[in-house]
Amino acid sequence: MDVSTYVLLSHEQALRRRLDVTANNMANSNTVGFKREQPLFHEYVEQTKEAPVEDAKKTSYVLDYGAVHDISQGAFQATGNPLDVMIDGPGYLNVETPEGGVAYTRAGFIKILETGELATSGGQRILGADGRPIAVPADQKATVTIAQDGTVMTRDGEVGRIAVTSFADENMVSPRGDGMMTGTRGTALTQAQTKLRIGGIEASNVQPIVETTAMVEVLRSYQTSQRMSESLSEMRKSAIGRLGRVN
Repeated sequence: MDVSTYVLLSHEQALRRRLDVTANNMANSNTVGFKREQPLFHEYVEQTKEAPVEDAKKTSYVLDYGAVHDISQGAFQATGNPLDVMIDGPGYLNVETPEGGVAYTRAGFIKILETGELATSGGQRILGADGRPIAVPADQKATVTIAQDGTVMTRDGEVGRIAVTSFADENMVSPRGDGMMTGTRGTALTQAQTKLRIGGIEASNVQPIVETTAMVEVLRSYQTSQRMSESLSEMRKSAIGRLGRVN
């Protein structure tokens, strides 16, 4: 294959990556706390010493550099459950993983397990500011309330405070594959910095119309790339035919 074919191939691979990310956004348009992703590409320029013309000495390719999160906040959706929370601003709830580590989520569905510990809708225990699960006495489950600073109260007083961790660089946060996120270099928010909205959860920030438009643009770009590839193929065939007649 000649250089033009490789350039088109890199472009089509980038389009496929963009389509995969857009399709994933669409699939999570109703996922609580989901943050849409945007593909990140980088131009790679290859320099050659010899070429028929000066402009042909540089060849640009498209490189996939991954995806970045759109950190804009989703809308507040009231649920009627006084334990559900939405983080007002940056940050993630700290959740205990099955392996005993820490994962992060913005899905604020909260319930009380039979053991009295606060947990996500999937049963993962929510961690407090001290790094341990928040336990509620059995006879006080019906009196649990959560304050805007994350403090968990019962009729007998405070039993813990929900931990919220923020990341200065969202590139340090990546999906685990179970609805949770992993992250490094996070900073625990103080009680004064923590701001929760009670009685609801955060909707996905995906806008289906925007994603649908993006998918149409990808399709049109791919069709254009295919037409260019066909044109180049016809040009090569024509050139070979002419050279054959000359010989």
